[in-house]
Amino acid sequence: MKIKAGFLLYCAMLAGSSTYAQKVNDVVTPLHAMKVNYPVPYDVPNQAKVKQTLDRILGYLDKGTPAQFVNRSTNAVVSLAAADTNTIFKPGDFRLTSYEWGVTYAGMLLAGEATGDSRYTEYTKTRLNFLADAVPAFKKLDQQHPSRRNPLHSVMQPGALDDAGALCAATIKTICMGGASANLRPMADNFINFISTKQQRFADGTLARNRPQQNTLWLDDMFMSVPALAQMGKLTGDNKYYDDAVKQVLQFSARMFNREKGVYMHGWVQEMDVHPQFHWGRANGWALMAMTELLDVLPAQHPGRAAVLAQYQALAKGLVAYQSSQGFWHQLLDRNDSYLETSATAIYAYCLARGINQGWLNGRAYGPATLLAWNAVTTKVNAEGQVEGVCVGTGMAFDPAFYYYRPVNVYAAHGYGPVLLAGAEVINLLKKHTFEVNDSALMMKN
Repeated sequence: MKIKAGFLLYCAMLAGSSTYAQKVNDVVTPLHAMKVNYPVPYDVPNQAKVKQTLDRILGYLDKGTPAQFVNRSTNAVVSLAAADTNTIFKPGDFRLTSYEWGVTYAGMLLAGEATGDSRYTEYTKTRLNFLADAVPAFKKLDQQHPSRRNPLHSVMQPGALDDAGALCAATIKTICMGGASANLRPMADNFINFISTKQQRFADGTLARNRPQQNTLWLDDMFMSVPALAQMGKLTGDNKYYDDAVKQVLQFSARMFNREKGVYMHGWVQEMDVHPQFHWGRANGWALMAMTELLDVLPAQHPGRAAVLAQYQALAKGLVAYQSSQGFWHQLLDRNDSYLETSATAIYAYCLARGINQGWLNGRAYGPATLLAWNAVTTKVNAEGQVEGVCVGTGMAFDPAFYYYRPVNVYAAHGYGPVLLAGAEVINLLKKHTFEVNDSALMMKN
């Protein structure tokens, strides 16, 4: 009788025990399938949601970058026929003639293709036609008043690769789409003439600068030159442009690529016998994008294609090894105590997605990292359509503090084009390939 009573009391205690009722172990439930509190979305993006992110950016930029001229003093709208030395661009959040906006124009074009939404394409056509159609009027003003710098000075008289490269590539892409102003081709020719004949070069033809030191290579300049050369090769069929583009990639890489780490240093100075290595995220992105853009149009039979592809694949492999658990990459790739940066992450997402879609990269190996990167980027596009967490314009340094403490700002123009490119190419990736969460892990199915 005592045994029976004791057993009933034990059962009652078990039934009333919240600890026992909530106990979860591998006997009663598959622990590997438990809900995980990921810091960024860990799932397969939805095409419609990707476009919603891009639409927010388009809405913000369409309002924030007006294509108009105004009087400097009165802010009244000025027609081209009435333009004078007091005429300026209508103030907006960003500059229509910057290299960052060359990337944005290219991103809008790709977004238009990927989504079928003509608003993106028209954004670029409207603004590039606006610039090109204004050149004749401002060229006349420049001749009449050479001491007064006008809004199109950097377009008419580029003084650095930053002035020419990205805008040139986007201009040629717009020409190739058709329906563009007849003034676009002269603008593109002027840009490519600067890159090919006026920019400083080493004796072997590698594009260089004299800042911050004499005879300096900036990794950024692979992007400020190679896509423009590649697009002009496509437009004209002249192999000299392809040859120069391939030469830039291989000669920059010979000096600046760290094969042990699988990434590039940011700067290289000819007169230094020691080359301090700071592996800055966005500069490595520019290098990867330069090769991506070149491989897109470089003829299959070109003798340099295999070497460029091998270099692209080596960098992609190196970069993926540095991706953080949150999907972003660090400001300095190999220094995990430097901050997580958005623009580099977006560039990598675009280039990796493009590589998978074009068959340059194994999608099963690189697809999950690509989607994780895109999911991370989406957390930095705010409700207004601004891109957060973007490092501002950055020169070159030979100490870590410079890179660690560069500010971030929603008005850093470097983030917008890469996010547009990334979202557009991720949409293409989702159209072409199937992804799933398999056994709790994000995988490419086919």
